[in-house]
Amino acid sequence: MLLPHHHNRTTPRLLLLSGCLLPVIAHGEFVEDSQLTLETRNFYMNRDFRDNVGGKHKAEDWGQGFMLRYNSGFTEGTLGFGVDALGLLGVKLDSGQGTSGTGALQVQKDGEVSDEFSFLGLTAKARFADSLLTVGTHAPTLPIAFRNDTRLLPQTFEGAQLVSKDVDKLTLTAGQFSGTRLRDSTNYEDMKMVAFAEGGGLAGGGAASDRFNYAGASYTPLPNLTGTYFYAELEDNYNQHYGNLIQSLPLTEGLTLKSDIRYFDSDKEGNTTVDNRNLGAMLTLAYQGHALGFAYQDQSGKTGQPFIGGGTDPWALNTVTYHHFLRAKEDSWQLRYDYNFAAAGIPGLTLMTRYVRGDNFTIGGANAKEWERDLDLGYVIQSGPLKDVSLRWRNVAYRGSHTTDIDENRLIVGYTFKFW
Repeated sequence: MLLPHHHNRTTPRLLLLSGCLLPVIAHGEFVEDSQLTLETRNFYMNRDFRDNVGGKHKAEDWGQGFMLRYNSGFTEGTLGFGVDALGLLGVKLDSGQGTSGTGALQVQKDGEVSDEFSFLGLTAKARFADSLLTVGTHAPTLPIAFRNDTRLLPQTFEGAQLVSKDVDKLTLTAGQFSGTRLRDSTNYEDMKMVAFAEGGGLAGGGAASDRFNYAGASYTPLPNLTGTYFYAELEDNYNQHYGNLIQSLPLTEGLTLKSDIRYFDSDKEGNTTVDNRNLGAMLTLAYQGHALGFAYQDQSGKTGQPFIGGGTDPWALNTVTYHHFLRAKEDSWQLRYDYNFAAAGIPGLTLMTRYVRGDNFTIGGANAKEWERDLDLGYVIQSGPLKDVSLRWRNVAYRGSHTTDIDENRLIVGYTFKFW
């Protein structure tokens, strides 16, 4: 097993804090409220390069992932302490030097795929009233930093975060990340920016950074209405304002209209050329298991929307399974349909399909366009010895007038053991 070699600035503090907690672990709530789960994920991915770029016609990996999660309760008292742990192990089942590169398995410097790779992350936590401070390993699902979990193992970040829900209907969040561990890696590293410049290349001037600062608020004045604002800064790369409004409006009995409006305003820092505004809106009609949605996303500025590289998912409306549709000045629209077969008497079976098309951008000085079609079919076994085993098939087709065309399939089988 490859043991994680951490570029880790937080672990010494975590070990010190954990040592301080040992004398109070005997307190009941710390143990009684704890949880231990093991998530298993069998993941197969095949990406077919239709253009045979560089003589490589496919990327293909098959692996088995294990995600062990321990979450303690809190010690008694006004100020409660606890600790979380995340253990990750990825095992290669099939891959080769000539076909690796899906992002699912770890590729070594010589191009060979590791037989297995692992990671251990610790998080110290402190609770006061309805405020929670966490220091260590994080798997954020924030609109300005959304960890990637679309391969064998999830991406993680290292840092500190404070979340307060002390005010009714209001959630305040602030934090700083100092590094990221990519989904196919065992080590933390500095964060890097991805942003596309006009003509198809990457925006210039970016620098590896060990500071990603953010703060935001989410307010829910009504049960069906939520407004969110975040400010984020990847030091020496870009700063970003994010606003979001989500409303779910009942129209008639069983018929609901959901609106989701997202706006990003990004500007340069340091020597970069970042300059982007991204306004997107999605309307979704839902009725008796059916959901039909339409989204439009408009970008302006000298570059595309910036985001943290290494697989982090930009929280833009048209970021989908393969592509993000965030090239400089690119406008895009999406048509999406979901169906939950429980409405037809088949609980556990779900379908999602969508089509995204983007244009109004250039590659190499030529006008370009691109599209992606996704199909997700999932089933959770409802009874018998395999109850709660999940099965998912993801199929992707991507085509671009000046880019690499791909066809892709992913097969995922998952199960979570709950020890307590």
